[in-house]
Amino acid sequence: MDFARRGVMLVIASPSGAGKSSISRALFAQDPNIELSVSVTTRQRRTDEVDGTHYHFIDVPEFEAMRDKGDLLEWAEVHGNYYGTPRKRVEERLAAGKDILFDIDYQGTLQLYDNSRPDMVTVFILPPSIAELRARLERRAQDSKETIDKRLRNALIELGHHREYDFVLVNEDLEQSVQMVGSILASARLTRTRQTKLDEFVEDLKAQIAALE
Repeated sequence: MDFARRGVMLVIASPSGAGKSSISRALFAQDPNIELSVSVTTRQRRTDEVDGTHYHFIDVPEFEAMRDKGDLLEWAEVHGNYYGTPRKRVEERLAAGKDILFDIDYQGTLQLYDNSRPDMVTVFILPPSIAELRARLERRAQDSKETIDKRLRNALIELGHHREYDFVLVNEDLEQSVQMVGSILASARLTRTRQTKLDEFVEDLKAQIAALE
C-alpha cells in the first residue's frame, strides 16, 4: 500500500566535477516527485544558467540579511561565494510528501545534519581518478585554469569528509550512478518513521483481529 508520507531530503555531494550535478539533473528528470532545492547564491550567473531555476542570484547584503534572520536552512562560503538554502519552502514541501534533492557541498551537509537529520539521506560521489576529475572540469569549458586548479585543491578537503555521509559511490558510469542513487532514495521513502499513516493502518489491522474474537 502507498501510505501518505513525509518527504525525503536527498543530499548529493562531491568534489567539483565528480558528477553530483549530472546525477541530480538525471534524477530530477526521471521522478516527478523530486523537487530540486534551488539555493540562493552571491556568485555571478554563468551564461547557461537561469535565475530561479539553477539558483536565485542575489547580492551579498541580501544574503547576509537572510542568514541573520534565520531564513536559511544552511549556508556556506564556497570558492569565495555564498550559497544557502531558503528554509520555508523546504519545510512546506517535505510536509506535503515531496522529496527535495540537494546539490550542496560538505559544509552545507553538516549544517543540515544539525537542523534536519531525521529527514535526510546523504550520498557522497567520488571521481574514478583525479586525472578524470581534471578532465571533466576542463570539458565544461566554464572556468579558467586558475579556477580549475583551485577546485582541485579544494577537492583534497572535500574528500576528507566522505565518512560523514550515509552512502559513498564512485561515479565511473553516470547511468549506473543514477540508478544506484535512485535505489537509495526508494529505500529511504520506505523508512517506518516516514510513513505518516502507518500506525493508523496497523491499529486498524489489530481492530479487525479483535472483531473476530
